[in-house]
Amino acid sequence: MFDIYAQVRREAETGSPSSAHDLWCRQRNEMFATHAASPLSEDAKQRFRGLAVAPYDPELRCEAAIDDDGAGQQLEVPTGTDGTVYFERLGTVSTPVGRLALWRLATYGGGLFLPLRDGLAGKPDGTYGGGRYLLDTIKGAHLGEGSGDSLLLDFNFLYNPSCAYDEHWACPLPGPDNRVAEPVYAGELYAEY
Repeated sequence: MFDIYAQVRREAETGSPSSAHDLWCRQRNEMFATHAASPLSEDAKQRFRGLAVAPYDPELRCEAAIDDDGAGQQLEVPTGTDGTVYFERLGTVSTPVGRLALWRLATYGGGLFLPLRDGLAGKPDGTYGGGRYLLDTIKGAHLGEGSGDSLLLDFNFLYNPSCAYDEHWACPLPGPDNRVAEPVYAGELYAEY
């Protein structure tokens, strides 16, 4: 994932965000189809023909400053395999899809975490019912910083956590401050493989 996002950031700087998104889709498809740590079973890899991804929408890309609304809040997320995962809220970001809590993983390695559960969650031809991730920097999933103290957020890069494809993966899911009622038709959609 670190290599994929490094390539995506370079492509966005030298090409365009849309061409970076195309690269991201191709690289994720390759990883799902061939990587040893793919969340797909060997049988599913044989049937796999590519992830379902919405077309790129430039209106869903922004620079978002972090305000201190909710900063310091603690969140404990029980998981089926990793025990309880602890997060600390860094604040809130205003985005094209609403105000969302930005979290820092307070255990094993830290990193920024920005999940989202929107109105497409669990719907036919929608997204994974538990929600999706936009930022998970401990795994390299981020597009970089904006100007000043802002983050570059592009909801076209939303992706399903691994537990969407294999229940043996532990995946913290979005809490109430990372849920929006409106559908966000962007990024990776959900399909069973």
